[in-house]
Amino acid sequence: MALGKPDPRYTQSKRAKSSFRLALRISLVVIALLWVVFLVDAALGLRLGRFGLRPGSVSGLVGILAAPLLHANLQHLLSNSFPLLVSLTAILYLYPASSLRVIPLVWLGSGAMAWFIGRPSLHFGASGLIYGLLAFVFVSGILRRDMRSVAVSLMVGFLYGSMVWGVLPIKPHMSWEMHLTGAVTGVLLAIVYRKWDRVPLVRYDWEDDDSVPEWYPEGPDDGFDPPKGK
Repeated sequence: MALGKPDPRYTQSKRAKSSFRLALRISLVVIALLWVVFLVDAALGLRLGRFGLRPGSVSGLVGILAAPLLHANLQHLLSNSFPLLVSLTAILYLYPASSLRVIPLVWLGSGAMAWFIGRPSLHFGASGLIYGLLAFVFVSGILRRDMRSVAVSLMVGFLYGSMVWGVLPIKPHMSWEMHLTGAVTGVLLAIVYRKWDRVPLVRYDWEDDDSVPEWYPEGPDDGFDPPKGK
């Protein structure tokens, strides 16, 4: 598989560095929002967890919007914070145009599908969103075949490859349904938006279609045999 080399004039530009800082700041704000919701809920005893996703229940449809904002306890929130930081920063920085559609589609799509296939219990947490974003970033790197995207894809696979077991019903108190629907949504969206956010690649003279080797006197000709040396 031939990999394209991103043009350093683009990837190392001031605009690219500014875009990364912006992506990181947005991700930190989102995570801060999750922490604020958790701390306010704990301090005031609001029991916001009741607004999680309840599959098959009309009243549980509110969880499609609310579930990613809610967490059962501090450990649950801590375990989701860093993966969300990595996945959200990666998609906002690498795929800025796609992310404007992918993030809300993963958020809503994973919850909507889980509402249909999930067990009749309460589901909440940002893990469905995380699975969707990580799946999108991983598959996008494979499909786009440029060095930067592939490098991030490999990093995601190395850091979170073991999360693939989370889509299986192996733990009774884990919402594997949200994990599965998030991952499926991310993969599908990576395929749909595979042609978006293409980075400029380094091109060499010999890659140009209209380039003519020096040994052609007037241009390429199928009947012309190039010299075999001097």
